[in-house]
Amino acid sequence: MQIKASSEESKKQTFFWLSDPSPLIRPGGGGKKKIRPMANENLQVLSALDAAKTQWYHFTAIVVAGMGFFTDAYDLFCISLVTKLLGRIYYHVDGSLTPGSLPPHISASVNGVAFCGTLSGQLFFGWLGDRLGRKKVYGMTLLLMVICSIGSGMSFGHKSSSVIATLCFFRFWLGFGIGGDYPLSATIMSEYANKKTRGAFIAAVFAMQGFGILAGGMVAIIISAVFKSRFPAPAYSVDPAGSTVPEADYVWRIILMVGALPAALTYYWRMKMPETARYTALVAQNAKQAASDMSKVLQVEIQAEEAKIERFAADKNHTFGLFSKHFLRRHGLHLLGTTTSWFLLDIAFYSQNLFQKDIFSAIGWIPKGFTMNALEEVFKIARAQTLIALCGTVPGYWFTVALIDVIGRFGIQLLGFFMMTVFMLGLAIPYSHWTTPGNHIGFIVMYAFTFFFANFGPNSTTFIVPAEIFPARLRSTCHGISAAAGKLGAIIGSFGFLYLAQNPNPKLADHGYPAGIGVRNSLFLLAGCNVIGFLCTFLVPESKGRSLEEISGEADEEGEQV
Repeated sequence: MQIKASSEESKKQTFFWLSDPSPLIRPGGGGKKKIRPMANENLQVLSALDAAKTQWYHFTAIVVAGMGFFTDAYDLFCISLVTKLLGRIYYHVDGSLTPGSLPPHISASVNGVAFCGTLSGQLFFGWLGDRLGRKKVYGMTLLLMVICSIGSGMSFGHKSSSVIATLCFFRFWLGFGIGGDYPLSATIMSEYANKKTRGAFIAAVFAMQGFGILAGGMVAIIISAVFKSRFPAPAYSVDPAGSTVPEADYVWRIILMVGALPAALTYYWRMKMPETARYTALVAQNAKQAASDMSKVLQVEIQAEEAKIERFAADKNHTFGLFSKHFLRRHGLHLLGTTTSWFLLDIAFYSQNLFQKDIFSAIGWIPKGFTMNALEEVFKIARAQTLIALCGTVPGYWFTVALIDVIGRFGIQLLGFFMMTVFMLGLAIPYSHWTTPGNHIGFIVMYAFTFFFANFGPNSTTFIVPAEIFPARLRSTCHGISAAAGKLGAIIGSFGFLYLAQNPNPKLADHGYPAGIGVRNSLFLLAGCNVIGFLCTFLVPESKGRSLEEISGEADEEGEQV
């Protein structure tokens, strides 16, 4: 049986990403190119996807999936830009020599609650993506992100307790939606991509996170600058009460609510995406629908090989579950490798990213809070974080996009962990040198390099590899488990670093915090996490240039090849 669409029917059913189809897939100026069966027994629809040249639908899928990650990064990291402002507004203490700050347990909750939601969402939506299909679940996560981004900025009440409680409520469910985007976006992109450039396509989706972090800083700069010029105020040391104007309460709300815009703009296009052929054929076992969908996407004629799907489905080697001995034997070490390396990476990555403002204050790059008014402090924190994102974070992501299908996932992850260790030790060992006036620029450069090699390294590869090495029926679930392990590391980093980075001298620690081990010793701990992550990388196989079925074992000799 062959799926053939008439010219008129094809025009009606053409998907949105074919508005500018590549001439490479329409040879001779018209008609459909027939795909011949491969020499092996692969399903024709999967062979067509693996061999497809880069064309318009690939870029459209990257943008649609990538905008979700743009929103994810914006929403997760923008909170670090406004926590000091929240402290000034809702926890001001009359007569204090320093501006108000969030109490330790409140700060930990505000910073960490979204990660708790993200961890839960990664597990739940990862599992649901394998049960119901990638497309059906994809829209749910985006709607949740839009609603909760708006809700975060509309936290109810005037008392500090009610504002923080509702903020944490919406931030948790925002994180829940964000969590679903991790396994679904990675799985969808891996199942659409060809095997030659699959790594670059998945990395490009994840690289939108860098632009989201950058956008968060730029939005905070613009909004704080506008309010600062419109509502001038003295420094805290001059007038403690007058340094925080009433209008500052709008600033943090606007910054958080802007995160709903990119997600809302992407929703329509997500709903237009068809289900991936690999899910439809290998999990739903609907060969006819898979062939029909990809025939429209690729503009080629594809056979619906139902008999081959039936033989595949009947093979017990292709039906084992997540908790089976078969899975443990075949993929147990792989899952251990993806979870541990992501867990260790996120302890270091998120603790640095969320608390850049504290590190910058410790080395004197951001002035002491009492020398500024509230809006000026937001502006300078946002400016510092934007500079780091521009110089270190964003370039690292796109180096990965350019080189991952050349160097491979394994090599980039090892390089990243190794260089992160080197630069963190380079910051920690001569820490007293970096905190001396006149040496701050050197510290910032070294600090930026740790972010560069995190993103041109394990922060990208830990996202990519779990979407490639597991079977289609468990791919989204296993990616969700790996990502959830990463978020557990992020929770440890975001909660633990609040306390660990405090000055060992109790008199110099932030108000309300016990003495910690200091930034220097914290950097030593983070370097140790990177060393262990380097070793855990050896549990993960290289997936460069291989089909998903070959990597996952779905096309091995134990059962029917797909």
